[in-house]
Amino acid sequence: MGTDSRAAGALLARASTLHLQTGNLLNWGRLRKKCPSTHSEELRDCIRKTLNEWSSQISTDLVREFPDVLECTVSHAVEKINPDEREEMKVSAKLFIVGSNSSSSTRNAVDMACSVLGVAQLDSVIIASPPIEDGVNLSLEHLQPYWEELQNLVHSKKIVAIGTSDLDKTQLEQLYQWAQVKPNSNQVNLASCCVMPPDLTAFAKQFDIQLLTHNDPKGSGGGVLICFLKC
Repeated sequence: MGTDSRAAGALLARASTLHLQTGNLLNWGRLRKKCPSTHSEELRDCIRKTLNEWSSQISTDLVREFPDVLECTVSHAVEKINPDEREEMKVSAKLFIVGSNSSSSTRNAVDMACSVLGVAQLDSVIIASPPIEDGVNLSLEHLQPYWEELQNLVHSKKIVAIGTSDLDKTQLEQLYQWAQVKPNSNQVNLASCCVMPPDLTAFAKQFDIQLLTHNDPKGSGGGVLICFLKC
């Protein structure tokens, strides 16, 4: 094990929080050429490359300080939005809540995304279904803590619109009836259905909820993973 690896290991062992920012994946020449076969492989490659680059640039001062929060980034891939182009872009994010008691991390994740991109507000945030125990069905009670925080972010103008992921008609209806800020979209996993369920489609049409598709895998681990897209 090299000096850089030992220093990185010591810092990671002492820190309580790790902010790992891969930057714009399209700027990663190696990954673009490799074309990972699965989402898991792509995520693993991103994490490995980011940690390797970060560990190679660890300063002596950082090792002495042993900070509680570590910032790991791929500096050449970090890209802020040009303010002159902001009105022409829609910035959307998806939050993957993994681990327990992560509702308080939602605001931090949104603030971090805004800071990284150099924007004051996200146009849309979709939240993935929170983790629950095996054999337990997702209920409104599981969603409420996270949705309440997203509503607060809408009220404070950090987010324009909020949406959900992988809710069936009953779950989406319960959330819609309870929520102050209504979901404007719901993602459906392509692996779970070839066509949109008719009851979900009818409900979404009645209340002007956009139905989208995705093929994201379920997360695991702890904390909040945020992915964002500019279009």
